[in-house]
Amino acid sequence: MRMKRLPTALSTNPKSLPDRGNSCIRVALDVPLSKLFEYSLPEEIDARIGDRVAVRFGAQQKIGVVIEERVVPELPAARIKSISALRDDAPRLPADWIALMRFLSGYYQRPLGETVIGALPPRLRSTKPLPRKVLKEEPHAPGARFFARHRLTEAQTGVVERVTGGFNAFLLHGVTGSGKTEVYLHLVAKTLERGMQALILVPEISLTPQLEARFREAFPEARLALMHSGLEDIERTSAWLAAARGEAGIVLGTRLAVLAPLPKLALIVVDEEHDASFKQQEGLRYSARDAAVYRAKLAGCPVVLGTATPSLETWHNWILGRYERLELPERASPGARLPVVRMVDLREDPAEQGFCKKTLQEIEKRLTRGEQSLIFINRRGYAPVLACEACGWTAGCGRCTARMVLHAADAARTNPNGSLRCHHCGAEGAIPRACPTCGNVDLKAMGRGTQRVEETLAARFPGARVVRIDRDSARRRAELSRTLEGIRRGEGDILVGTQLLAKGHDFPALTLVGVLNADTALVSTDYRAPERLFAVLAQVSGRAGRRERPGEVLIQTRYPRHPLFAALERHDFAGFAQAQLAERKAAGFPPFVFEASLRAEAPKLETAMAFLKNAAASVRAPDEVRVFDPVPHLLTRRAGLERAQLVMQSTSRPALQEFLTLLSENLFTAAPRAVRWHLDVDPIEFD
Repeated sequence: MRMKRLPTALSTNPKSLPDRGNSCIRVALDVPLSKLFEYSLPEEIDARIGDRVAVRFGAQQKIGVVIEERVVPELPAARIKSISALRDDAPRLPADWIALMRFLSGYYQRPLGETVIGALPPRLRSTKPLPRKVLKEEPHAPGARFFARHRLTEAQTGVVERVTGGFNAFLLHGVTGSGKTEVYLHLVAKTLERGMQALILVPEISLTPQLEARFREAFPEARLALMHSGLEDIERTSAWLAAARGEAGIVLGTRLAVLAPLPKLALIVVDEEHDASFKQQEGLRYSARDAAVYRAKLAGCPVVLGTATPSLETWHNWILGRYERLELPERASPGARLPVVRMVDLREDPAEQGFCKKTLQEIEKRLTRGEQSLIFINRRGYAPVLACEACGWTAGCGRCTARMVLHAADAARTNPNGSLRCHHCGAEGAIPRACPTCGNVDLKAMGRGTQRVEETLAARFPGARVVRIDRDSARRRAELSRTLEGIRRGEGDILVGTQLLAKGHDFPALTLVGVLNADTALVSTDYRAPERLFAVLAQVSGRAGRRERPGEVLIQTRYPRHPLFAALERHDFAGFAQAQLAERKAAGFPPFVFEASLRAEAPKLETAMAFLKNAAASVRAPDEVRVFDPVPHLLTRRAGLERAQLVMQSTSRPALQEFLTLLSENLFTAAPRAVRWHLDVDPIEFD
């Protein structure tokens, strides 16, 4: 690596500076200010737009990115510092990448410096030089050979032929098991044949091992760059460099992969596009799905949004003609059919220890036939509440307005004695021996989580191999991969899991899915709750019967005639989406309006509420924008801070964006230090 170091002191002689008309550059730095910073460019350093540079900022050395060059400085010459060095250990960031950063910064109302620097791997944000093993370029073959595992169906062939070069947004709407991954492989093959790059986005790290294996098997000669936050810094930086140099023909990763520079980008695939994990919930709160569509437009390439249960925003865009819908209406495996979905009425077949008789009977049938069953409950831990029946005490989190979740002892893991944990702030404590209020030693575990369900099934079926998969049992990526591969080989009879098992996995012997505790979302105050419930139930149902053996899904509920469950029984997403969109339109919710939320955190709720009121009054909202009164969050206290928010809506996206720009500029200059705040554009969570 070459690094030219220069003096960093302020220049006091204007004559020592090159010509003012073309010597200055503007640099993006990761500082909480919505501005670029001017630096002079010495003659011996040829820094251009997209270059990383080391600069002096106050008493610190920082890494910045040149955003503008040959600018007329706004500051007096005596106040302009020179850049310290040009960092040429990574490729120059291309113009389309800078354009993407400008869009994300403007749309999501975050400083450009924070956006640009935050999109780089941590090692490239540091002033320390990169290790030699990262800088070494690996030789690689062109990677055009493609080993297809299956012959495409007629519907799959039609999709592959339709997705051609040039920008277009395609909604690939395929039922579970319809072979969307096989379509992705053929589209990537066409891309690699042209010597171009393909970007594949998945919502969660847990889905990358299986998809990575499929791509490596299909393209053994191609360079594949894996990108997600679970990688070590060196590995992540190497993948980023391979993508930025154009060496990696396939870039596979979670939402952060959409921020990687790709000089030969010709295809973007967003798998499970409906998934909420594509929305970043801290810092730059961007939607990777929406960023992918914008990026495809910049690159002039197609973007494919694949899912069995499209988000209502994507479905609405198809209705409006903005996206083109490509359909895979049947399962791809010969003889495979969608599972039969049935409701088990808890009023007629009451649950004991969480299970109805019907569900237990069907599990026993699968055990007799040597088939696998999956029990889905979207709550990890042993029980959601530890309570005293004598006085009514419940174990609450001291830092959040939430109950602590009881986690049972697990000697094989990291919790040998059991504990109480808060799933919101991460606080953990010992299980009390007696009620701290009245001294009663007979404390009760109320409700069920995956640990308790696992315990119940192990006692009911002592000869069965019960495998639990949740974030507690699969903390390491390698461990999760081994467990999932073992299940595919038949090393497990009954699976117990959360959303980690609900999507993207193919278990050939699994023929039964049982769903516990499905009714909670039906009474939620979140208008997105029905959409999310339908998606997760359709996805987990899709794990059953993916081969020639028929699948069955049993959903335990007290509302068997609810319209949502009726649509699930018919596998009728279109009907469900039509009903939901009608309700959203009548209520004035997205996608018929555009939303943003200003959120504040402070030691006292009064401080947060006052900040929001003052913020709303500081900028006059146009007639097209409606600003609601600030309210506390449902989960008012989290991690020791009181939280509140105000919501802004408009039927005009430009009007809302113009208002948010004025509001954010005002907040960055006038917000009190006692309050932590952020703007969330197109929010998907309000807890």
